[in-house]
Amino acid sequence: MKKVTPFTLNDVQRWAEDYPTPFYVYDEEGIRECVEAVYDAFSWNEGFREFFAVKACPTPAILRLLESLGCGADCASVPEIVMAQCSGMTENKIVFSSNETTYDEYRAAVQAGAIINLDDLTQVDVLEKAVGYIPEAVCCRYNPGQWETTNEFMGNLYDSKFGMPEDQLFEALRLLKDKGAKKFGIHAMLASCCISNEYYPALARELFALALKIREELEITLDFIDLSGGVGIPYRPSEEPVDIAAIGEGVRKAYDEILKANGIELSIYTEMGRYITGPYGYLVTKVIGKKHIYKEYIGVDATASCLMRPAIYGSYHHMTVLGKEDEAVAGTFDVVGSLCENNDKFAVDRELPEIELGDYIVIHDAGAHGHSMGYTYNGKLRPAEFMKRDGALKMIRRAQTMDDYFRVLDCDEEFMEARR
Repeated sequence: MKKVTPFTLNDVQRWAEDYPTPFYVYDEEGIRECVEAVYDAFSWNEGFREFFAVKACPTPAILRLLESLGCGADCASVPEIVMAQCSGMTENKIVFSSNETTYDEYRAAVQAGAIINLDDLTQVDVLEKAVGYIPEAVCCRYNPGQWETTNEFMGNLYDSKFGMPEDQLFEALRLLKDKGAKKFGIHAMLASCCISNEYYPALARELFALALKIREELEITLDFIDLSGGVGIPYRPSEEPVDIAAIGEGVRKAYDEILKANGIELSIYTEMGRYITGPYGYLVTKVIGKKHIYKEYIGVDATASCLMRPAIYGSYHHMTVLGKEDEAVAGTFDVVGSLCENNDKFAVDRELPEIELGDYIVIHDAGAHGHSMGYTYNGKLRPAEFMKRDGALKMIRRAQTMDDYFRVLDCDEEFMEARR
């Protein structure tokens, strides 16, 4: 699958006259079409809702777009809750999924009307002590310990800090029922960035069978099942994208065979952050250096502080050299930033065309867990974000300034005067 960009070299050259690189560009049309396809795939389920994982792309303009398309928000912190609320996602449009949660976080989530997703049996007591009661709608996160698939992002489920085993899940649901909960759900994320059409249907079968067992043993009929995230995207051109319609149909078949056949009707929730925004975010950076030593290096003005996935996971992100899309490969290069860390590399031994200073490189599939995972090591400031809408570029997050960087520091007057 050839990677293409929704903009050209001329576009970037024009944009860069006003906005220096590096910067992010999101394709609104692509995001919109993706969400519509997700809702079409699950239209057979009357209560279906996508709760976008805010951690993937915590930008209000993105959240407002998703809210307008019917999405809710999956949040893991108070700032994420506030951002979701300010983007129009209120009451039952927020799921609060956290772990090692403080009293203040539970209070804020309950006050926001969020559905509380408990990560551990001990959290039943913590939640009750934090707010003084058990909310009406609650969810419990499941970890079976062993499952048919794992990957480098989630690892072996025995080593995962998330969720609770079946016996603790049942005990948590029993306690919650005794303490007054009325609406119940279960949640599980057993893989990450999975590009198999079989992941969601297999997960659904696991959770649907668990729902029958919960009804039989606890006399609790679940109101919803949250399949969470885990649906991946093809980072490499050689990979094929998932077929979301086939995935939805696979879940429907499991639903009919296991739940509907046993008289259970419930809502299906998903939390597909990566799948929804990942392919539609692009990091645009400029070539500022070429180094010829033991290897060939291309230096760019972005760093791992803008996109850290390659540095911490060794993740592949495809690159397009704008204006040279059809040129022949000139050699293999490491594409690097300027951080004082040797893992500040966007690509290692990557085949690229001949590159000159001033060329623009687009790093693909950066729309999820890209800008959001950024940091300011070496004093590198975080880049701006833009939305491409109807051919025009709209700033949705300005670039961080040095004043922003210093504002939280305890600086004396002499330092601030020197800054001026």
